[in-house]
Amino acid sequence: MGKWLFSQGVGRMAPYTGTIGALVDELRPGYARVLLKDRKKVRNHLHSVHAIALMNLGEVATGLALMSAMPDDARGILAGLSMDYHKKARGWLTAECSCEVPETSERREYEIRGEITDSAGDLVATATARWLIGPRQAKD
Repeated sequence: MGKWLFSQGVGRMAPYTGTIGALVDELRPGYARVLLKDRKKVRNHLHSVHAIALMNLGEVATGLALMSAMPDDARGILAGLSMDYHKKARGWLTAECSCEVPETSERREYEIRGEITDSAGDLVATATARWLIGPRQAKD
């Protein structure tokens, strides 16, 4: 229940992210693996996982990998997100992201790449996210 409970917490902190029902399978500083079950709720008219559900999955994987490594006095916000779709996404999907670990809260953009594969290991989409990291404000 630990992974499921943690994933529910992520969805509560970022309600839109929670709409796809992703499961955080592994998380450590600079790395995240997030799973998504193919089901009617995330499908499009072509009976594959919707492009925006994949984008949401890519965002959460890149964000968790980066945010899990940030210094305590830092905060981050997504500054840009692009996706390349390589094939229709069906079945269980895995989003993985490895990234540089921020050492300071100095204002800086990080370009983070995440890959989404299907259960056969085929690449279905690639997310490129620009995260702006900076010092936490006094009111945060």
